[in-house]
Amino acid sequence: MKINQEIPSQMETTTKNQKATADGRPSFDGMVQSQTHKLKQQEVQQLMKNITLQGDKLARFRSFRDLVKFKRMVKGFLQETVYNGLDLQKSHSFSMDGNNSKLAIVKEVDEKLIELTEDIMNQEKKTVDLLGLIGEIKGLLVNLYT
Repeated sequence: MKINQEIPSQMETTTKNQKATADGRPSFDGMVQSQTHKLKQQEVQQLMKNITLQGDKLARFRSFRDLVKFKRMVKGFLQETVYNGLDLQKSHSFSMDGNNSKLAIVKEVDEKLIELTEDIMNQEKKTVDLLGLIGEIKGLLVNLYT
């Protein structure tokens, strides 16, 4: 008999919890997702800031070590935004055009990185040209994220 009395009371508490989330207050899952989204945005902004600093350093010193570090940073940014970000994009987007444009941007970033490598190898290029190319890569990364 006690078992039967406990089961309805458990069901009442679960329905009360469901009503509490239906009142307009955010659910725990919603709060976790919101905080996760904020943390990911902060992480991506920090990655972009680091890429900017490394790009400036690359343009000033033109060393292969700085080039490799810049390329790794861009790769990390792409992994963070594309691989993790496209899962979120798929759940919000119903068109295939969004995914195709993302892949085109990634391909263009890759081409610009190859061009940057060739420019670094050619020591006669002006620093202004390098800064322009680094700016294009950063612009493509920002475009990819937004």
